[in-house]
Amino acid sequence: MAGPRSYDGRVYIADTSAWSHAAHHAVQAEWAAALRNRQIATSPLVKLELLFSARDRAGYDRLDAMLGVLRDVPITRSVTNAALAALRGLAQVQPLYQRSVKIPDLLIAAAAQGAVVGVLHYDAHFDRLAEVLEFESRWIAPPGSL
Repeated sequence: MAGPRSYDGRVYIADTSAWSHAAHHAVQAEWAAALRNRQIATSPLVKLELLFSARDRAGYDRLDAMLGVLRDVPITRSVTNAALAALRGLAQVQPLYQRSVKIPDLLIAAAAQGAVVGVLHYDAHFDRLAEVLEFESRWIAPPGSL
């Protein structure tokens, strides 16, 4: 049963950094409400990162099943093209600025732009990416608070 909408009612790809902080008491209730309301999406890169961290087969299978019910935002050719354009945009800001983000974050942000959803995170890379891509970069909690 859905309850009050979290995160202003928007849908977000939850980055691995959001998942790793989701159980913190400061964000746990809003996170749980967003999951119930189907506002949390994922992407193949996030799934890979999360499943990579599984400790055993049972943990892997539980996590895989949980992720399997979420909306999956694909990494398509248009997403990779947007990521390449964003990387160029970062390179034009200042020397080596394109190196200030991680490639998985770049692809997650480009996928969010393509699906017209935001990215929920606890990672400053997404704020930089929002300079060159059109998506909402939303911190799961204020920087430095968790």
